[in-house]
Amino acid sequence: MDKIRGELVDIIEWLDDSRDTIVWRFPRHDNEIKMGARLVVRESQTAVFVNEGQIADTFGPGTYTLQTQNVPLLSTLKGWKHGFDSPFKAEVYFVNTRLFTDMKWGTQNPVIVRDQEFGMVRLRAFGTYAARVVDAPKLLTQLAGTDPQFRTQEVEEFLRQAIVGRMGAALASAGVPMLDLAAHQIGVGDQVAAALNGELADLGIQIAKFVIENISLPPEVEQAIDSRSKSGIIGNLDRYTQMQTADAVRDAADNPGGAAADGIGLGLGIAAAQRANAALTSPPPLPGQWFVGADGNRLGPFDLDALRARAGSGSLSAETLVWKAGMSGWLPAGQIPELASVLATTPPPLP
Repeated sequence: MDKIRGELVDIIEWLDDSRDTIVWRFPRHDNEIKMGARLVVRESQTAVFVNEGQIADTFGPGTYTLQTQNVPLLSTLKGWKHGFDSPFKAEVYFVNTRLFTDMKWGTQNPVIVRDQEFGMVRLRAFGTYAARVVDAPKLLTQLAGTDPQFRTQEVEEFLRQAIVGRMGAALASAGVPMLDLAAHQIGVGDQVAAALNGELADLGIQIAKFVIENISLPPEVEQAIDSRSKSGIIGNLDRYTQMQTADAVRDAADNPGGAAADGIGLGLGIAAAQRANAALTSPPPLPGQWFVGADGNRLGPFDLDALRARAGSGSLSAETLVWKAGMSGWLPAGQIPELASVLATTPPPLP
């Protein structure tokens, strides 16, 4: 029946409904094709005739009547003369040249790169790419061979390994700090695609589009970045609180008795608490920052050694007014227990 059907069928064509077939071999009993048969090659297809393992002719999109003048190379191989109408034997492969999209790639193992700020870092990346056949004869001879139905999954793993192999070199040679990789993903992707196309040219495949969806860091590095970001936010917390308080005061003035006025107390209370907490966590004043009042003038600041020298010279006594940060006002030195050791060096009055 196959032989009879082959004698009757005189149209060679392929209607692809699989969405993942790259190469499809036209089924014909004993590979016998009648001279004068019609060959229909649709857009995004290439038809390749193979005779005894050798590529004979290639046809692009269009409709052809198979005569000796239309298959010159095959006619030469067969030694036919012009007008010879007997059937000939040849395998016909249809190669799908459309864009195969949504093909996935990802780094199964992390890629180690050297970063200027974090040193050696392990990166993982994943994304998608789109590929197409640009040279059907090369694809048949290098990859598909005599496979009657060559699908994308048969080449997808090979392409993924090639991408991962190029990705490490691209990330390492990009010279982009790790924290800026997100802004340079397109450039790195273009670099990988260019390198891949040079490598895949002998296979007749082209990477038409290459997308890096994400470049991720190890969890411990992400935690370190989160901690650094949190420190930066806390460092500006007082300024943020001041801005929030100012906005609340402005809203309360614009809407007296409204929700903003009701919440102003809460906002001010939070701001006060923030300032109080900042005061508790701020370092104490430097020791010995004393000021001395003499003849209506403020002298200083002096440390304890300087005060002891003044007491020894007689210019500091128990009645001398002194002050330092944290005191509510000026007090006689004799009323401050901290200065008792300083005043002990004061000589007694002359007899």
